[in-house]
Amino acid sequence: MAVETETETRPEIETEQREEPKVRESLLRPWSVILHNDDHNEMIYVVRCLMKSVPNLGPRRATQIMFEAHNHGKAVVTTCPLELAELYRDRLESCGLTATIEKA
Repeated sequence: MAVETETETRPEIETEQREEPKVRESLLRPWSVILHNDDHNEMIYVVRCLMKSVPNLGPRRATQIMFEAHNHGKAVVTTCPLELAELYRDRLESCGLTATIEKA
């Protein structure tokens, strides 16, 4: 009877192990944070919000992103795992900017 118990529980363990890499892969898969152009915010404000919202984004790169969004309608701010992308998007939106995320 102990043999049956081991056989019954083993498929459940294998199923859980098979699902875990899929979940991990979807969370760590690269996502892009996209800044969209708007006509409501001043350029310097957008640059400051980018620097405040995304760590390690200096004034030069933030200015490049702002101009790309201004001239082309949107710009990739950064590419990172899903949770970070959602955090950066939310921070940008809390500044009144329009930002989205999409699979990289």
